[in-house]
Amino acid sequence: MTDTTGPEATRTPTTLDELANTYTQTLFDLDPAFATVMGKPGRETEYRDYSPDGYRADADAARSTLDAAASLRPEDDVDVVTLDALNERLGLALEIHEAGHDIGELNNIASPAQEIRNVLDLMPTDTAEQWSHLAGKLANIPAALDGYVASLRAAADRGRIAAVRQVDTVIEQAGRYIADDGYFAGLVAGARTGDGDLPASVAADLARGADAARAGYAKLRDYLATELRPLAPTEDAVGRERYALHSRQFLGSAVDLDETYAWGVAELDRIIAEQEEVAGQIKAGASVPEAIEILDADPARQLNGTEALRAWMQTTSDEAVAALAGTHFEIPEIMRTVECRIAPTQEGGIYYTPPADDFSRPGRMWWSVPAGEDTFTTWKEKTTVYHEGVPGHHLQMGYQTVKKDVLNSWRRSACWVSGHGEGWALYAERLMADLGYLDDPGDRLGMLDAQRMRAARVVFDLGVHLGLPVPERWGSGTWTADTGRAFLRKNIAISDGQLDFEFTRYLGWPGQAPAYKIGQRLWQQIRDDVRAREGDGFDPRAFHTRALSLGSVGLDTLRRALIPAA
Repeated sequence: MTDTTGPEATRTPTTLDELANTYTQTLFDLDPAFATVMGKPGRETEYRDYSPDGYRADADAARSTLDAAASLRPEDDVDVVTLDALNERLGLALEIHEAGHDIGELNNIASPAQEIRNVLDLMPTDTAEQWSHLAGKLANIPAALDGYVASLRAAADRGRIAAVRQVDTVIEQAGRYIADDGYFAGLVAGARTGDGDLPASVAADLARGADAARAGYAKLRDYLATELRPLAPTEDAVGRERYALHSRQFLGSAVDLDETYAWGVAELDRIIAEQEEVAGQIKAGASVPEAIEILDADPARQLNGTEALRAWMQTTSDEAVAALAGTHFEIPEIMRTVECRIAPTQEGGIYYTPPADDFSRPGRMWWSVPAGEDTFTTWKEKTTVYHEGVPGHHLQMGYQTVKKDVLNSWRRSACWVSGHGEGWALYAERLMADLGYLDDPGDRLGMLDAQRMRAARVVFDLGVHLGLPVPERWGSGTWTADTGRAFLRKNIAISDGQLDFEFTRYLGWPGQAPAYKIGQRLWQQIRDDVRAREGDGFDPRAFHTRALSLGSVGLDTLRRALIPAA
């Protein structure tokens, strides 16, 4: 059988590949902004239909693809995984659509309110023509937002309304976008090509587009404030039925929620104990807060200003690529560039955007720095660079992008499962510690700090949304948003601005945040099961290559691919 795991592997596309490729093209047609994210040229100025008709079109495409796939037989092992993944992902998407949870999404990080603006960050701006495309995109924002409002109204008619906390947050975000010194004003003020100022006609189009975008977001803000907010519930928790659906969406695995909650509580306790041990290495007898205070006060671990932060991110990322390529991982030359940037927004959060399909745009690591924050500490963030860059998201997503001759376009570009992707990134953090790259006690405490945050999110997210009992160590009764926030403050060592962002995110995006740590757990279980199966012949580098060669799939699909049934 043809080897399909190495970077240079090839295979002949099959009928199932053709179906998956056709489905991917349909996704690009339905959502031109998704094509922009993936670096596909054409229709640069357009947005998807955010109205209920647009979501029905999505469901129709998934349904027809599943119907066609049902008549096909896999021709090789790659097809087996493709069929498994299509059935799991598209089948679940239809469940979510039929339950009415695909429209009316509104939260502080991953709803159309942000997506419509965020795609602008990924549009190239090196030439006048590219700025003209961006101007056209801006001009089309009002229509995209009108469609979104239509979906919010349709969801409200079905009783699907985001909690008032989320509504208020998006109202505030929209206000920042349209302010005199906000995002759109800054975009126009900073518009330049590589050769200098924009041509007058393009500059005028950009200004008109920005004005249209500001008017569109002002209209959205007014709708949210006057029409949706009075209907919005004060309760943040979504309940077990909806939570289970979203948990499957983010994991690609139906885990036992109660067992997972109990594991999360135990894992948090384990990490705290390890932190306490490392704190004693920083200063004999020091508590974790005391060790953090020592690290924060260490001038050698401080960065002043966002440019210093960006430069340090870049250096750390470059060093990781150089150290790991050809030793612990196979990293093709084309994947060895990770570009670190400060995001143009101030909403909090660190994120990665994948390379263009042909790597003409490299993978990028972005830091969205909240307003007023200008001092940063390296001990806390070294593990984050590994998470977002190499061997985390960049290695994972770059690998599936580079495998043009093995994976169909859906597996390479359009299938993303948070539990797989974020679980891998946490797995990568812990792996870097195991490989000795976080041996410095401060850096190791930073890794444990990040792991503690992810474990605390499992406890918080499941506990609040399902109304589970508070562990004795953390209080009594059942979880509420208020008790949950106090719990997060004790377990997540971030600024108040970042904590506010994260707290609101967990409440408005149920099941997503726990997918990181639960995904890591499932990745480690799969690796350990493969190791037990292969015995002395187990090769970690070969395991990672084989696993990453599959692309992003649900974690049950990953297990079945790596550990086939006897």
